[in-house]
Formats: sequence, structure tokens, C-alpha cells
Amino acid sequence: MRLLWPALLVLATSCGTAPAAPPLPEVKGAFGARPQVIIPAGKPGRTTRVAELEPGRGRETAPGDVVLADVELRLWRGNQTRASTYGTHRPIAVVLDGRPIPRVWREAVVGRPAGSRLLLVGPAAQVLGAGLDLDAGDLPPGEPLVAVVDILGGYPPDARLVGRPLPSPPAGLTPDDPARTLIGGSGEAVRAGSKVVVQYVAVDWPSRTLADSSYRTGGPAAFTLTGDGAPAGWVEGLRGQRVGGRVAFGSPPGGLLYVVDVVDCVDC
Repeated sequence: MRLLWPALLVLATSCGTAPAAPPLPEVKGAFGARPQVIIPAGKPGRTTRVAELEPGRGRETAPGDVVLADVELRLWRGNQTRASTYGTHRPIAVVLDGRPIPRVWREAVVGRPAGSRLLLVGPAAQVLGAGLDLDAGDLPPGEPLVAVVDILGGYPPDARLVGRPLPSPPAGLTPDDPARTLIGGSGEAVRAGSKVVVQYVAVDWPSRTLADSSYRTGGPAAFTLTGDGAPAGWVEGLRGQRVGGRVAFGSPPGGLLYVVDVVDCVDC
């Protein structure tokens, strides 16, 4: 028995519980609102982690989708904000069509319902990899970052009004004309300040040559209908339109004509 006790003591020590994972940041605020982030003391650890803070109830994202999301990006050290779409009102697009994006993002957003709020903690090389339109400045690859992500939704790259051809501006429309409803929608009404998901075509006026098209730049885009969150003319052009509708309007300062399909509205 005297020889057995030391062996049992070694066995009990070696089978002890694994060290607890470092605590995650505390995030306050509801989905869609700019989050308040409290960074705990200590280091974040070396493992990249994803946590669901708020479950969504919308359509689940799928491989091949364009996932639109608002993001708050902070340094773990000092809790300094390095990028935030809540301030610019321009959500990012995460394209899940095989293009290179960080593995942690792919694992975080695929199969996630719209309306979900996520927390990502990891080194800059993982959180800020290729394929993400987040300008956080120059950061060392190992710099620990914290990202709060609100998934607005996932949409097929060619999403548009069912059964309708690609949009084009109607003949005779000028940038000074009032907006024209080309197809009436049956969904929620868009208001100033709404966050809308759209497909659009823009042409120069009077030449009517193509200037921009979401169909050529990766699929649906999201804009907040404020002066600094959407192109000139969009607030007036889209106000009162309904999801599922198509509208044409001009932007007098830029001499552009737009045709916009309202695919979705996040907060109408």
C-alpha cells in the first residue's frame, strides 16, 4: 500500500481538469445597434473563438451566398475601435462562393440565420484576412482582435425580383425627374434611415453608358438611407417604396440614373 499511494497521487494529478479558457469580452446592446464591448483583463489566448451572442430567426446563410453584415472591430489591447460599419452605415459583404476569406469567418457565418449576433476573437491574420472589406490599418498578424458581427442576411449573388429581367433605366428619364415606380412591391415600406438590401444599375446621363452595377460587382449590397450611408439621391428615391419593388430615379449632383430592386429591408 505504501508503494501504491504515490502512483495514485500521480494519476489523480495527471487526470485533473484542463485549464479554463480565457474569458470572452462582454458585449452589450441589441442586434442592429452599435455594441458596447468590455474587454476582460488578461490575454485572449491563442485559439480563435466564435460565440453566438444572439440567435437569429431569418433565413440561414448558405454556401454561395453574399452575406451582408455590420461589424465592430476592436483591439483586445486597449479596446480601441479600428473599424466599424455602424459608423459608416455601409455593411460589409462576405462572399461565400469559394473566394479566399478567413476560415474563422466561413465557419462563423455559414448556416447562420439572419438576425444573429456573433463574437469573434482571434489574431489579425484570421479576423482580417483576404476578401474582407474592413480597413483597420496596418496591424501585426498576431495582434489580438475582437469583432462583433450582426448578420443582416445571406442572398444569392443574382438575387432580383422573381421572373423579372435585369433592370435598365426607362427612356426619357433625367436626373431631375421624380422617382418612377416601375414595379410595385408588396413587402414592408422603406423609410428614411432604413437599412435596405438592393440590386442596382447606374448609368451616366445623358450618354446612358453603364457606370456601376451590383450584378457585376459581387451581388446584393446594403445601404442605410441616410445622407452619409447611401449614394446621393437614394433617400428620396427609395423613401416609401416597398420590398419587392423596382424604382428608377436620378442623382442630379452626379448626373447618374439608377434602377434599384428592393430585395430586403432589415429594419423597416
